[in-house]
Amino acid sequence: MNLRQLDAYDMSADRGFLCRHDAAAVSLKGDLETAASIAMALPDALPSGNIRAILEKSLPDTITHEDVAALSDPQTRMAMVHYSFLVQSYVWGEPEAPIRLPRCLAVPMVALADRLGQKPLLPYSGYVLDNWAKIDPDGPISLDNTYMIQNFLAGQDEAWFVLVHVAIEARAGAALSRMDPLIQAASNADAQAAQSQLEAIAEVWEDINAIFDRMPERCDPYIYFERVRPYIHGWKDNPALPNGLIYEGVERYSGEGQSFRGQTGSQSSIVPSMDALLGIGHAADPLREYLDQLHDYRPTGHRKFIDDVRASSTLREFVSTSGHKGLTDTYNVCIQAVADFRSRHLEYAARYINKQGKTSSGNDTEVGTGGTPFMRYLKKHRDETQDNLIKL
Repeated sequence: MNLRQLDAYDMSADRGFLCRHDAAAVSLKGDLETAASIAMALPDALPSGNIRAILEKSLPDTITHEDVAALSDPQTRMAMVHYSFLVQSYVWGEPEAPIRLPRCLAVPMVALADRLGQKPLLPYSGYVLDNWAKIDPDGPISLDNTYMIQNFLAGQDEAWFVLVHVAIEARAGAALSRMDPLIQAASNADAQAAQSQLEAIAEVWEDINAIFDRMPERCDPYIYFERVRPYIHGWKDNPALPNGLIYEGVERYSGEGQSFRGQTGSQSSIVPSMDALLGIGHAADPLREYLDQLHDYRPTGHRKFIDDVRASSTLREFVSTSGHKGLTDTYNVCIQAVADFRSRHLEYAARYINKQGKTSSGNDTEVGTGGTPFMRYLKKHRDETQDNLIKL
């Protein structure tokens, strides 16, 4: 099967999975504008230690599903950014996690998530993909020309952590745009064309890994753990919320606690797209279940892209049976590049999380923001990637 055009998956060659609209230019009206203004003031309000009372007193309590249904797609996504930051601040902005989310947050949060086909808390798309803008509108999407729109506490470490991901997502677009012609080359048994596409993808991955290497430049491990990470946790498999979170005013939840996985870089669609393209398999075990569950937290178009790539790619079979050394070597370069990315992710997880001091049950050094046993999770997937190298 042929993949559809990238825009059908809400993607582009120059932005990858990043939003294709100018997020900073999106305006909201009425009560949603009021809520957005309150969200943008979080860096001032959170240090008070009294964020729940502030939000309950100041947020409008009149936003409905009908209000959300009237929004454009960019407006819905920007409102999702603001409300998901408000929700996370309410839950994690004070020492003890609450058991309930008040109606003024719960109802619009669920309405926005329903409209976008996502979960009602901060997703990777709201944290990264829809939460950036260019400093110079005519310049590139790069670390020296982007800023983070919505923040929790603000500051260099929080912004750098997000903007490194933004730069990676933008650079990945050039690799994603080559997946369809590569799949077609493999289907046509055209080794030369397949090798050419793989070589271009390998060059992109060299840049991606170089960008990822820059994380420590302006994001300190201690600051990340103590001032950035606490706000991005979810409430599934989190010791601080063993019974989940009650979303007040949401009828279908019937007053029962809901458990959702938190924002994590593992919700990015880049590496899963490469897994699907290259035919990288992961053993069916409890850690594989985490991988499958995180797929449901991605934007719907991005999920569809990964699924379509997986369904249509015969690349690994073609390379394995071709006996073509140049093709095999280039395929292995791409496999190793993904393994290297996963290795660096594992190294950062150890340095930025696992080796830090455990300060609270909600910010555990053994449990990822997505609720996973992240050290075992990341190591397993790195090792399985390397196991897919093809030997002639």
